[in-house]
Amino acid sequence: MDLSSWKPKAIFLDMDGTILNHQNRVSVRTKEIIDELRKQGLRVFIATGRAYEEIAETVPSGFRVDGVVAANGMVGYVEGDIVFKHTLPLDLVKTIIEKARSQRVYYELFPYGAPRVTLSQDREYMITEIRDPKPETVGINEWLSRKEAIHGKIVWKNEFEGKEYAKFYFFAREQAHINRWKEELERLKHTIDFTMSVSSEHNVEVMVANVNKATGVQNLLAHCGLSEREAMAIGDSDNDLSMLKLVQYAVAMKNAPAHIKEVASDTTDFTCDEDGVYHYLKSKLLNGKN
Repeated sequence: MDLSSWKPKAIFLDMDGTILNHQNRVSVRTKEIIDELRKQGLRVFIATGRAYEEIAETVPSGFRVDGVVAANGMVGYVEGDIVFKHTLPLDLVKTIIEKARSQRVYYELFPYGAPRVTLSQDREYMITEIRDPKPETVGINEWLSRKEAIHGKIVWKNEFEGKEYAKFYFFAREQAHINRWKEELERLKHTIDFTMSVSSEHNVEVMVANVNKATGVQNLLAHCGLSEREAMAIGDSDNDLSMLKLVQYAVAMKNAPAHIKEVASDTTDFTCDEDGVYHYLKSKLLNGKN
């Protein structure tokens, strides 16, 4: 399909590795191109693995979109209001924490409407997991996010409070360690079903069964009276695959691995550190106009 003969009505943008550079920031130029597309009547959405509350700290002042799919499809927002939401079963939360502790796996649990939490008794080994120097294979953006989490984003609790949790995020500095944890999660799925999502070689996330970015995109499109045949998506990693396969026109970032590019209709000419989304949307949807 050629964008000269087809224009999307909705665009879904991943964050990390897509509109976010490796310093976890969205550029002013990206904000401006989104503003221009929305003025022309296109609806622009975020589809991210991040919690909704994390977005504001990464974007320029005045950044606006038409909606957000957050936590890898667990929740959707329009104008700040929740339009759909899934919640992790409490028995799954308790079981996973016990198993994560037994394998000394770094974890963050994301409640709805509150900061991420981790049990205080696990603090010592978690701090050890993000000790310097940074392992070569860990991306700088993920490493910075873990440092920020440990030194201010995580609320350390003696026990968990509340009943509504969006997702688990797990990290290990050694790939062998996270791979062993993934194997443990796969075994656990035989007892309690859930969905796993991966966005780097050093992490894995857990959501409700049969939930991913694609289901989140479908829910938000339905809420807005649109379909996947009218949608474009841009992404760069494994947790974007379901979304990229769903929409009519999928775009992979230049910095995406080969297997992501293989499922896409097109690839950006520039990386996330070179404002790849800005350049792509400007050249393909605004015909290079300012």
